[in-house]
This record gives sequence, C-alpha cells and structure tokens, in this order.
Amino acid sequence: MPSRTLIFRTIRWSAWEGCEAGMEHVDIRPADGGLDISGIVIGREGDAKFGLTYRLRIDGSWRTRKVDLRTTSGQALHLESDGQGHWTEDGKSLPELQGCLDVDIQGTPLTNTLPIRRLDWQVGESTEIRLCYIELPSLTVSAADQLYTALIPGSL
Repeated sequence: MPSRTLIFRTIRWSAWEGCEAGMEHVDIRPADGGLDISGIVIGREGDAKFGLTYRLRIDGSWRTRKVDLRTTSGQALHLESDGQGHWTEDGKSLPELQGCLDVDIQGTPLTNTLPIRRLDWQVGESTEIRLCYIELPSLTVSAADQLYTALIPGSL
C-alpha cells in the first residue's frame, strides 16, 4: 500500500440543487496510526427527515474498526470489526457481515472514500467490494456488494 500522510482535516459539503440528501460536517484526525472520523449529517430520505452523528475508527490500513451512529430521534448503532471481516454489534457476532472490510453509511459520501484510499489501483481498473451498508434513517445494517472504478490516478 502506498504511504499516505494523515493530517487533521475538516470537510463540509451539501447536496446540489434538486437532491434531497442534505449537508454534512466531518472532522478527520490522526489517531493511533489510523484515523478518528466524526461527522454530523442532516438529511432527508423520501419523506423522512433525519439528523445523524457518527464516529468511525479507521486503522492504519484504511480498514474500519469501529462504527458509532446516533440519530437525533435517539436510535443508536455500535459496530466493531477486527479488520479481517468479522463484525460484532454490542459484542454479538454478525455472521451476515462476514468478509466486509469497509462500511458505507447512506447519506455520506465520506465512507465511499475509505476503500478507495485502501486500494492501490490503476486508471480504469474496477473492483467489487463487499461492505457493511447502513441505511438512513433506520440504521438497518446489511452486507452489500458495490463496484468501484478508478477514474483518475492519485486524486484522493
């Protein structure tokens, strides 16, 4: 894996006109050789409006290790991974997520960058990635396969 310097960053973005996704504020900090990422999402999915806070722990190999989410309506989700594709929720094994190294939280483009940063690929190369997908605002968790394609080298 290519070496990448980890620095503190604050990122904000909002949905473009006509899109109901909302807006987000994210702080990314180096922590224990990896990253501590915390964010706030204000969004809308269909008729459901929601607010979400999340915190992710990413290890030095860009694998998701901890996921903590809480909606403004009081729902919470706490997941942990060993970085090898084994997940637990509040200490209980989740075999349906076997093989997932990454997490994708619906409503935030940030989590899509995690596998992109982890993989070293060439322009035009595609990779199908099995990941832990979290729907908003329900916090429903499932395994999902997503196709990623490298468009521009070194852009992230």
